[in-house]
Amino acid sequence: MAGAGQRKGKKDDNGIGTAIDFVLSNARLVLGVGGAAVLGIATLAVKRMYDRAISAPSSPTRLSQSGKRSWEEPNWLGSSSRLLTQDMKTNLSRSLQTLPTDPSATETDFFRPTKPKPSAKRSQVELKKSRLRLSLQEKLFAYYRRKVAIPADEQARAKQAAVDICAELRSFLRAKLPDMPLRDMYLSGSLYDDLQVVTADHIQLIVPLMLEQNLWSCIPGEDTIMNIPGFYLVRRENPEYFPRGSSYWDRCVVGGYLSPKAVADAFEKVVAGSINWPAIGSLLDYVIRPAAPPADLTLEVQYDPERRLFIDFLPSLTLGDIILVAKPHRLAQNDNLWRLSLRPAETARLRALDQCDSGCRCLCLKIFKAVCKSNPALGHLTASQLTNVILHLSQEESDWSQDMLADRFLQALKGLIRYLEAGVLPSALNPKVNLFSELTPEEVDELGYTLYSSLSEPEVLLQT
Repeated sequence: MAGAGQRKGKKDDNGIGTAIDFVLSNARLVLGVGGAAVLGIATLAVKRMYDRAISAPSSPTRLSQSGKRSWEEPNWLGSSSRLLTQDMKTNLSRSLQTLPTDPSATETDFFRPTKPKPSAKRSQVELKKSRLRLSLQEKLFAYYRRKVAIPADEQARAKQAAVDICAELRSFLRAKLPDMPLRDMYLSGSLYDDLQVVTADHIQLIVPLMLEQNLWSCIPGEDTIMNIPGFYLVRRENPEYFPRGSSYWDRCVVGGYLSPKAVADAFEKVVAGSINWPAIGSLLDYVIRPAAPPADLTLEVQYDPERRLFIDFLPSLTLGDIILVAKPHRLAQNDNLWRLSLRPAETARLRALDQCDSGCRCLCLKIFKAVCKSNPALGHLTASQLTNVILHLSQEESDWSQDMLADRFLQALKGLIRYLEAGVLPSALNPKVNLFSELTPEEVDELGYTLYSSLSEPEVLLQT
């Protein structure tokens, strides 16, 4: 009773103090003298811990549901006092060792705002994407080495064969048709720009026509009833002062306009019918013959038992600062239109951008060209269209280092799909020109479907 009276005078700590005093008072009866001593030491340590917690919290632990901090209670606190053994002593020692000894450090932790941890799921997704990019990067470079790149000796032999043919044709035209007003012919195309892929199998021989500036004028296609930007009509002017026959090229006029088809037909008669190509081929150690239709104005040159080169004769004309080529529109009703030549300027811009920052634009273009050349479903995509996709992307992205090849390849692929969905690919040099204008809706759908199907797994495009 005396013990009970003393406890009444003590501070009430939510009943904990009363329970501790009761345990200490009756420990001798239950555990004996030795057990009571050990229990007293343990209980005193716990009481001090509790007093410190009430007076000045020094250890941040877990938050309860109400938002207040609660102590991490050792697993032995709920045990019966009858089971105080060596294990309990060990647990007590460990629990005491885990408590902080520097109150200032604990208080700092208590008030330090917790930093949000990144989502583990998001990290895994980003890691997976990074690995996929690295994998695609390796596959793109491997594809380039295996499929895209042309050996230097093959390129050199193809160029030499084209130079020999060009020299022979120039000599023939000067000797047989001295009155035909032509400028010097020259070779052009991706083979000379180091943008040809897979095999060195085609090149263009540009045949520039000389036109009298006062007898001919250009009418943009968008100003005609056909409304086709990127194409021109070449109109014969001043017929009342300079009647028909005043110009050599009057013989190729149809309906008052210089017809690219009529010009091409005139050259075809010369190339296919007037030149003895077998004799020239024997002198050059080549096998030369006109290509089979519908490849008009094309020579097939076999300069190696296993290698062939196709040379396209492409008449062109220049009026002011406009360069046109006799490459007709795909639709037959528009065969009187001359095509605006944008390829040289597009290629020059692409190469200039790569030279400024040692970029991978040309490399990306060559990979796309090889994919389209190897996949029949993508055969309607032209080098000019692919070049403009990359030129547009170059206006949005500045980093074109070699390490970014996979990212830029995927971006160009997505961009091409967006252009196909819209049905419009504006020229980077002349936005009025829609480079998809000659594709039929069915061709656009097929191209879009093929590319969209490969978007989830771009490596499929590299397996052709």
